Order: sequence, then structure tokens, then C-alpha cells
Amino acid sequence: MTPVKAPLLQAQGISKAYPGVIALDKVSMHLSKGEILAIIGENGAGKSTLMKSLAGLVTPDAGGLLIDGVPTELTGVQHAMSLGISLIHQELNLADNLDIAQNIYLGREPKRLGLINRKAMLRGAKAVLDEVGLDLPPTTPVAELSTGRQQMVEIAKAISTNARVIIMDEPTASLSDKETQRLYDVVDRLSAKGVGIIFISHRLEEVKRLAHRVTVLRDGQNAGELSRDEVDHDAMVKLMVGRDASNLYQYKPRPIGDAVLKVDGLATQAFPEHRLSLEVKAGEIVGVAGLVGAGRTEMLRALFGIDPPLAGTIHIAGNAIAIRNPKQAIAAGLALVPEDRKAQGVVLSMSIRENTSMARLGQDATAGIINARKERELGVSMKDKLATKAPTIEQLAGNLSGGNQQKVVLAKWLANEPKVLLLDEPTRGVDIGAKAEIYRIMEELAHEGVAILFVSSDLEEVLGVADRVLVMHEGKMTGELGRAGLSAESVMAMATNTHQTQTA
Repeated sequence: MTPVKAPLLQAQGISKAYPGVIALDKVSMHLSKGEILAIIGENGAGKSTLMKSLAGLVTPDAGGLLIDGVPTELTGVQHAMSLGISLIHQELNLADNLDIAQNIYLGREPKRLGLINRKAMLRGAKAVLDEVGLDLPPTTPVAELSTGRQQMVEIAKAISTNARVIIMDEPTASLSDKETQRLYDVVDRLSAKGVGIIFISHRLEEVKRLAHRVTVLRDGQNAGELSRDEVDHDAMVKLMVGRDASNLYQYKPRPIGDAVLKVDGLATQAFPEHRLSLEVKAGEIVGVAGLVGAGRTEMLRALFGIDPPLAGTIHIAGNAIAIRNPKQAIAAGLALVPEDRKAQGVVLSMSIRENTSMARLGQDATAGIINARKERELGVSMKDKLATKAPTIEQLAGNLSGGNQQKVVLAKWLANEPKVLLLDEPTRGVDIGAKAEIYRIMEELAHEGVAILFVSSDLEEVLGVADRVLVMHEGKMTGELGRAGLSAESVMAMATNTHQTQTA
């Protein structure tokens, strides 16, 4: 009788608590050699804490790890790496001022006679770059690479440590379709070579494409497991949220008023040769679709004065407004929820209360002193309105899940009662439950008469939420679609500029 081989990595009854929050409650999982295991769950389900426990970043309060069947207590990241466990964070951890080879071997540089052996470093870097299919000289500065290529450098770095377990946290969140496919190919190759892959993703289609098995977490506990044959969208959603989320997109027509935002001949700094014109009416939700690099984010940044427009006029509620900086945009009634919420949306070291009041300190302060009572009332009111999951408004934003951080960003701007809400990838990196809540908030704001302009790379989201869709390609507007002419095919034709500019 052939003995049963122990899993490559196993977690048994892992528990971890933070002040006011139980992040993990007796969670167990296992990973075999060459297996691609997807771990999914809503934001706040405990995925990140579990991954940090497996990679030596967090010490569990209870439970333990087994590596090749041997009980092991990790003492830190270096200890985990020495045992072959490597974690690739969603926020890439590369040094922009160094080249690819220096990043791959940072802190582990090969030495000869006490000095860094540059030739050996370049030789080793070239070998792992070939393994991930990245055809670039190892001397290329990382600052010159796209996000997708930086992701490949992170994987090459993990391979260079002889990792037997690679944990990938939302690796495709900022990648183009082509870069995503290249990542899939690399994951498949690593699996075929016997490397165990733990893959965290909110994109259920890619979980179906990659995973040999799926482990689902909900509220810090094991919610269930699916074999490859059982993996489908509905089964994953039911385990994640404990309910049927088939009604995620429920488009309902609503009264549309007069134009609140009107833009004529806008020229952005990124695409000065093109002119953009559009309008958004009171109570209207207008989606902006397009491929990576289409100029959608640049348009929002110009409208909000982050990158002042080079030409064009902007009217808010019929009044011509000169917007050269965000302060002027806010005063005119605009609000922008940025794509990168951690870097630009919230201050992670500040509380929910402090973040919520940040954009209106001038209104709620007297002689430079913040009105503490008003600030608390505002924080509680917005936490309740947006159903932010946190024990109190004193919880640090950095301790919240991605979906709840996004609600804090929304709260900050909604506290200003904006006329126009600009949203850049509003549901990127949030789970299906948080998505549904964000759509609910958008619907409520539209019913209140707010004009909403949102950029999204999730085509299903655009089709499901928008009253009207604008499509961009390489800095120019290539089409506009109303509900009657809205389809994935029509949007993609315009996004790839294979369709003549039209309005439907």
C-alpha cells in the first residue's frame, strides 16, 4: 500500500484577533505539491490575515502550521522564505530606483570575496526572467515597467528563492487582458513544475479558469470547499455570502433631470491632441468604458483639477467653472473617489471619524479648532448610512477590509453633499457583497439627484449599472450607448476602435 503523502502546507485551526475584530476563527486549509488553490471570500472574511499567517508576517493566537507534515512555528518572513514560502502582495513591493536584477536579489545579493557579484546576479536574474516569460534585460530599471511586467518581476523574485509555495494576493487586479493571460500561463507552468500556488481573487471567472480546488472563508471561518468539478459562479457566491447574489445588478429606470455636469472640448495633459465633450444629468449614472490606457482616469483627474485641463470648458449646474486644482473642484460641487484608495483615498493611520470629516474641516472648524461633536455625529451618521462594518468610528482605516475602506472614501465625499460624483474603478478589489452595497449607494445618490460619472474596467458592471455608457479609446471618445443599444459587443467594438464613433 502506497503511503499517503503529507500536504506541502497545512494550516490547522488558525485563530487571530485584533482589538474589536476576530479576523480568523479556527480556520484550516491545505495545499498539495503542484496544486493551484484559490482562497475566496468577501472583504473582511480573513483571507489577508490567513495569508500573512502562512508567510510569517502574523503570529496566530491559536492553531498551527505543518510543512511537509512537520509542525512548524514561523518566526518571521525570512524564516518562511527559507522554508520555501513566498508571498506576493497586491501592492507590489519593488524598489523603483533599482533595476530588475537588483530587485530580484535585494537583500540576498550573491557575493564574491565579500563584494556583490554583479555577473552572477545578472545571470541568475536572466534565468528566472526566462522562466516567467519576461523577455527583458535584467538591467532594465523597474520604474520603466508596466504594472503587469512588475508583477512578473515579483514572481521571478519568488522563484529565485526556490519557493515551493507562492501566495498571490489579487495578482490580476491592475493588469490588462493580455498581461492577465500571460500570468495565467506562468501559474500553469509553475504548477506543472510542482510549485504549490495559493491564489486570492475576487474575479470568479479567473478562479474557474485556474483553480484545482477552492477554499471559501466567511466572517473569519471556513465556509466550505469546492473541488474542480464543483467550481461555478453560483456555488462560489453562495458559499462566500451565504445567500444567492444573482440579483447583483438590478437596473431600474429613475427620473433624470437637467444637465449638472457639462464638458466641452476638454483636453487632458495625457492626450492633448483630443477633445472630450460629455454631459451628466441629475439622477443619471453614466459609465465610462475602455481598455487600459484609454484615458479614462486622466479625464477624471482633469475634471477634478489634479492634472489641470489644457483646454475646454466645464459647466456645473449651468455655471462655467474654472477648475485648476481639487480645492476649486470641491467648491464647485465635485467629488472624486480615486482608483487607488490606499494611496489617494484614505489615510490608513487615521480613524474612520477623522477620514470622514477630512474634506469638510473648513466647514466644521472654528478658528482652526475642529468641532469634535459635529465630527463624531458626522462619522456615526455616515457609518450607519453606508453600513460600514467596524466596531466604532474610532477604528483605524488601515484595519478595515478593502470594501469598508472604499465606504470610508465615499463617506468623506458624501459628507460634502456633492452635485457630481466621479468614481474611478469604484468596486476594484472588493468582494461581491461589498459591490452590491456600493451599487445600492450609487442608486440612492442618483435618486437624490446626484450626477454620477464612473469609470470601470468590469464590463458586466458597466452594462448592469449605467443609464448610459461613454466609450473611450486612446484618449478620445469613440461612442455613446443608451440602454437600448447597450451590449458587450457594442462596447468592445468601440473600445477597440473597430466601430465608427456613434451615439445609440
